[in-house]
Amino acid sequence: MGRSIMSILKEATPFILMTILQIEEVGITTLGKAAMNKGMSKFVFVVYYNALGSLLLLPFCLYNAFRGKRVPLTISLLSKFIFLGFVGICMVHICVYAGISYSSPTLAAAILNLIPVFTFILAVIMGMEKLEIRKWSSQAKCIGTITAIVGAMVVTLYKGPTLITQIPSPPPPNNLFAQSSNWPLGGLLLIISSFLGTTGYIVQAAAARECSDATLLVFFCSFFGAVFAGVASLFLEKNLNSWILHDNIEIVAIISAAITTTIFRNAVLTWCLRIKGPVYVATFKPFSIVIALIMGLSFLKENLYLGSVVGSIAIIAGFYAVLWGQAREMDSVANIISKSEILRDQRVSLLRNTNSPGIA
Repeated sequence: MGRSIMSILKEATPFILMTILQIEEVGITTLGKAAMNKGMSKFVFVVYYNALGSLLLLPFCLYNAFRGKRVPLTISLLSKFIFLGFVGICMVHICVYAGISYSSPTLAAAILNLIPVFTFILAVIMGMEKLEIRKWSSQAKCIGTITAIVGAMVVTLYKGPTLITQIPSPPPPNNLFAQSSNWPLGGLLLIISSFLGTTGYIVQAAAARECSDATLLVFFCSFFGAVFAGVASLFLEKNLNSWILHDNIEIVAIISAAITTTIFRNAVLTWCLRIKGPVYVATFKPFSIVIALIMGLSFLKENLYLGSVVGSIAIIAGFYAVLWGQAREMDSVANIISKSEILRDQRVSLLRNTNSPGIA
């Protein structure tokens, strides 16, 4: 009984951690949005919390090194760290928080579900995945990709009437796609972050296979991310007063992001990518929409628009259609392997019976 409970807990651990991770991600984006509403620069936010996260991880890296758990830093591995720092940390987080500052965490949670869709598109372009249009699985992935992209366009370009009003908003314009705010710009930045995040997932999964020390992987990614974000902020953030924190919510947001995003999120993500793979990690993304919706309405007192609901539903439908197609193809490959193993065992058994002496 004890072993069965332990095995159940072992199987449930990735699910529990990924669920907590979605709550944490939305919580940090909501907290970051609240801090930016107080005037904190999005560039300063990314630099500070990645730098603080690196400092918090440094003692653990030194401890592992002194214990003999040293990972050889090859050129291939170091190049992956630099790429993840620049693309996976600096570019992705700047685009995410810039997009959130122009829109909302709910829109971010919806559009970031495009990551598996972009993964499928890149896999087809790079020849890593074959597209057989006659198969149901390929058709599902194509339809899901189109549906998700259309949903992203709707949620980005069309607000529509207000379903839940907490802050009075101006009447919608006559033009369906006209916007009086920076909502489309925020959506575009979030779409870019989703595409960059796709490449980050692929490279991080490859780096996790080369680097057995997850702490070292997260440290170097955060370190290079803080360095690249700091260099970028020198050109993008001209106001030197932005580096001075003026409100408690800014300090809380930075410390929380450093502990949860830099340490907890990256550690859990690296571990789950190694154990379960990118597809399993991606399946939890739609949960963040519901969490972001609840937090946005409760803490930020945001309005809920029809366009956000319709677009989010389309993105989720497309998201799961792509995953369903991938799951069907994985099952098909597993069945082929299973049948080949059965045929091999039958051949071995037949040869043994043929070579065995007859019974007199």
